[in-house]
Amino acid sequence: MGEPTTNIPQKWETIVILIVFTFILFIHAQQVESTARLDFLWKVQATEEKEEMESLRAYNLKLVANILPLHVAQHFLKRGNKEEDMYYSDSECTCVMFASITNFSEFYIELEGNNEGVECLRLLNEIIADFDEILEERKFKCIEKIKTIGYTYMAASGLTPETSFNDMSHVVALTEYAFSIQEQLRSVNEHSFNNFKMRIGMNVGPAVAGVIGAKKPHYDIWGNTVNVASRMDSTGVSDCIQVTQDMYNILEPLGYMLECRGMVTVKGKGEMVTYFLVDRPSKGS
Repeated sequence: MGEPTTNIPQKWETIVILIVFTFILFIHAQQVESTARLDFLWKVQATEEKEEMESLRAYNLKLVANILPLHVAQHFLKRGNKEEDMYYSDSECTCVMFASITNFSEFYIELEGNNEGVECLRLLNEIIADFDEILEERKFKCIEKIKTIGYTYMAASGLTPETSFNDMSHVVALTEYAFSIQEQLRSVNEHSFNNFKMRIGMNVGPAVAGVIGAKKPHYDIWGNTVNVASRMDSTGVSDCIQVTQDMYNILEPLGYMLECRGMVTVKGKGEMVTYFLVDRPSKGS
């Protein structure tokens, strides 16, 4: 007799195959879903990291822009230069302004009542902060604050690559800024019951701008134009804006009111003809 054989009905074979196939599909679906979730989480994480990097870069740019002019800050952040690399640029028509609060040294006194002079410095800081805030106005975007030296405020225009020298609008902008900080100081006097006086000197001409230092970089400008502008301040008169002949040649045809002061002895330059900038152009001009 032959050995008995086991015959599995075909329907059961089909059922088993379907169960195995369903199980395989289930496992595959789970893997696809798991992979999709991981891809989604990775994309979300990558997006968040990219946004954080962009936010950090914007924050770093803002910090650096508080130390250096925006176009200079972008130069360093874009190139990633080495510490020993130097930034400099020259301009054939830089307008420079020095503004000094001439009687602040008389106001400053160290007493127990004013916290050993701290309150005096606090008021000076508020004045300088007001000047900085005025610079935020769109019409003064071409002006760069260079630095403050004690109670002297230094600013310049014509230093950015976008400056157009054809219409001398950057000279006009710095001139208008000089009038604006005069008005702001008068407002401070009214509200603080003080009598601060400001002496302003301005000049225009070629200058070199650059960044000095690696650990604590300092943006500054140099040249004869800067030196003469400083002399226009130091040889000036309180509550007046003293300008050079070059400034006169630009502003007078535009309708600004100027008065000739005459010959002034300027250190290192001898006798120079200077002018007092009296007022803005009249509305009818």
